[in-house]
Amino acid sequence: MKIGEAFRSAVDGVASHKLRTGLTMLGIMFGVGAVISILSIGAGAAKQAQAFIDQMGLRNVLIRARQLRPDELQEARKRSLGLSLRDAEAIREAVPGAELVGPKLKIEPWRVLAGAAKTEASVYGVSYRHRDLVNIPVVEGRFIDALDEREHAQVCVIGAAVRRELYDFRPALGERLKVNDLWCEIIGVLADPAAMAGGSSSATSASAPAREIYMPVSTAARKLEHEPLASPLDEIVVRLAPGTPSRETGAVIKTLLDGLHGGVDDYEIVVPEALLAQSRQTQRLFNIVMGCIAGISLLVGGIGIMNIMLASVLERTREIGLRRAIGAHRWDICLQFLVESFSISAFGGLIGVAIGISLAHFVASYAHWPTVVTLASIALSIAVSMVVGIVSGLYPALRASRVSPIAALRYG
Repeated sequence: MKIGEAFRSAVDGVASHKLRTGLTMLGIMFGVGAVISILSIGAGAAKQAQAFIDQMGLRNVLIRARQLRPDELQEARKRSLGLSLRDAEAIREAVPGAELVGPKLKIEPWRVLAGAAKTEASVYGVSYRHRDLVNIPVVEGRFIDALDEREHAQVCVIGAAVRRELYDFRPALGERLKVNDLWCEIIGVLADPAAMAGGSSSATSASAPAREIYMPVSTAARKLEHEPLASPLDEIVVRLAPGTPSRETGAVIKTLLDGLHGGVDDYEIVVPEALLAQSRQTQRLFNIVMGCIAGISLLVGGIGIMNIMLASVLERTREIGLRRAIGAHRWDICLQFLVESFSISAFGGLIGVAIGISLAHFVASYAHWPTVVTLASIALSIAVSMVVGIVSGLYPALRASRVSPIAALRYG
């Protein structure tokens, strides 16, 4: 028997028992669909984590003010001023490999308006170095410079969403907006991350700058009100020189700040490189666990195929005997049933691919979670389903090939 004849015979056999074949395919369909959807969700999560870490910068070390309870805060302020410009200067001067140091202060605005238009936005006081530390391209005007910071200038750079809500399609450069009770002149507009990413769902986590306003950190610290006992700064971003080990440098910064803060644990250090390594390890673990769960579905599907093929061998015993009697070899009988098992698994795998892609798109649209369907996940799923089909059909095919022609002709 040629391969083409075996496939035609397999298709005829599958078509003659549509319901039974469809039920047999369910395990393979759901198993393949689960593999593709799980891998696509995991790949989307990895891409989102990568975008978030890229935004922080792999060569950066972040020092953040720790949130303390009121009683802890009062006790801490007796020995520590909190994260401050003094810490930024000390890191710049004393830490080897510290290429750039940028302080950052978050303001809680109770109003942001321009004329009659209002918007909700996050307001930050940042160093003029902030643009070099974080990837936020300016499409109109300029970013804050050293002179603005030195002279406590009342200027700001706004995100694309803030510009749209306050000025629609009118020019924003040179206009004034009010943050709480402080009037600021707009000197720049940031690029829209969603537009740069083509409007894809993966841009969701990176679209935060569109709703942000940046002003000189000196202006924010001096001219805007802060909570009593609050840390003078919320964050210090340290850019390391190429080749500088980030984890070891993080330990050096901690030793320095422990001395400046009198041993008070009112800050935390975040190393994006370490976060990336942890994220990848977690992703691998997620893929292994979810892959095992999907593999169980494929195993169940394979057992179903083996069961139905054994039943098919029993039903077609006389057919096997007749074919053997007119000259068919054992290999011909084995090939016929093996191809039929393979066909059932392959058809189920193709339907499972459609189910997996549809499920991934459903998760992306309903849960607003980015998913990435890769060719590798599709190829892996189809390959596994084919292997399951061959392995599951091997025993029934061998059993069919060993049927005695005389006993088979007497059967039934």
